[in-house]
Amino acid sequence: MRRPIGVDLFAGAGGMSLGFEQAGFDVVAAVEIDPVHCAAHKFNFPDCAVVAKSVQQVTAAEIRSAAGIGLRTVDVVFGGAPCQGFSMIGQRILDDPRNALVKDFVRLVHDLRASYFVFENVKGLTVGKHRQFLEELIGAFDAVGYDVRLPWKVLDAADYAVPQHRERLILFGARRGLATPTYPNPTTRPADSKRPSPLPVGPSCKDALDDLPDAEAFDDLIVTDEVRTASWGESSAFARVLRGLDIDPTDFSHPRLWDDEVLTSSARTHHSVISRRRFGETAGGAVEPISRFFRLPASGLSNTLRAGTDAARGAFTSPRPIHYRHARCVTVREMARLHGFPDWFRFNETKWHGARQIGNAVPPPLARAIAAQVIGALGLVPERPDYPMELGDRDLIRMTVSQAAAHFNVEAPAGKRDRKSGARKRKQIDIELGLAEEARAFG
Repeated sequence: MRRPIGVDLFAGAGGMSLGFEQAGFDVVAAVEIDPVHCAAHKFNFPDCAVVAKSVQQVTAAEIRSAAGIGLRTVDVVFGGAPCQGFSMIGQRILDDPRNALVKDFVRLVHDLRASYFVFENVKGLTVGKHRQFLEELIGAFDAVGYDVRLPWKVLDAADYAVPQHRERLILFGARRGLATPTYPNPTTRPADSKRPSPLPVGPSCKDALDDLPDAEAFDDLIVTDEVRTASWGESSAFARVLRGLDIDPTDFSHPRLWDDEVLTSSARTHHSVISRRRFGETAGGAVEPISRFFRLPASGLSNTLRAGTDAARGAFTSPRPIHYRHARCVTVREMARLHGFPDWFRFNETKWHGARQIGNAVPPPLARAIAAQVIGALGLVPERPDYPMELGDRDLIRMTVSQAAAHFNVEAPAGKRDRKSGARKRKQIDIELGLAEEARAFG
């Protein structure tokens, strides 16, 4: 069986890689500058070549060589380049040096002679002065021989069986002469929607999380992110698929071999007594006024999960929401459930890196719906692989920044922090935050 192939640029830990694989692609190469993300990607996609470089430093020939595909047709290139610069009136935004990564996305799509591309980015590119950037980007693709599906659309993950509102701009492009993919129709009605709709109601926060054991019941999760347990609750239809208990007929990914009795990515978080009391007093769907953390509504949806910032930009932890039942922030595994990641998918063992990897990712169910449109444009019927895949070496998700950089034989990014010192600092910050919040609470 020969499946169509794709290349993931700005791959992160692999949210889009997973969605495209689930739609029927084999992702043969992933380009990612952060070595910790590279390590997580390699763990989850051991047969995918990981190129640990900036897209500015990589060539199409290097990607082909790393993937071992020779001159084979690349069916799709996908990814979301950061867009940061906006020039003064009269200048081309795309020429701003801060937007060089976007130009390299265009370059690699062209140089790989990809049949199709999918460019995803923030909704903000569609409004105000950002619209000029979007128009210039479409013009850049046109100049290298690609037609873009117009009008472009912003898609909300909540319309595609994800228990989270997350809006992303999606651009479909096809090499001139090929059929351009159309946008996917919604598959579910968001659980918090009041509009009448014939679509089935999508999963809620409760559907996503209710069967997961409470991390705080396990002392081991103070020092590790995984524990073996039999104390699983009753799983919703949504959770049964993520746990691997039921087969999703629309999932054409390679089956993974994993231990479904181990609760993973569930390191505990320290909260002060005062913080817990405030969390417990916050209603579902409301924001706790001091921490500004959102409390999940059991029957509703999560707010958009954010990545936080890396150490070069202050190392701000992503604002993980408060659990609807427990007076604590959600774990990384619970964030992953709210994103639509299956339980076999692993992240770096630290909360900081793990939460960042999820917050940066496109929810796999949304990516799958997008990728299925490319499969359709290719005129293919997706096929499910009939052999299972081993996950990668577990050391990959335990690596510090320095260890990951050494593993991929690259320099550690400036400003990145290592896991052990970072974990100690994070714990101290957690404690200090709790004390500061108590002080504010008592005036």
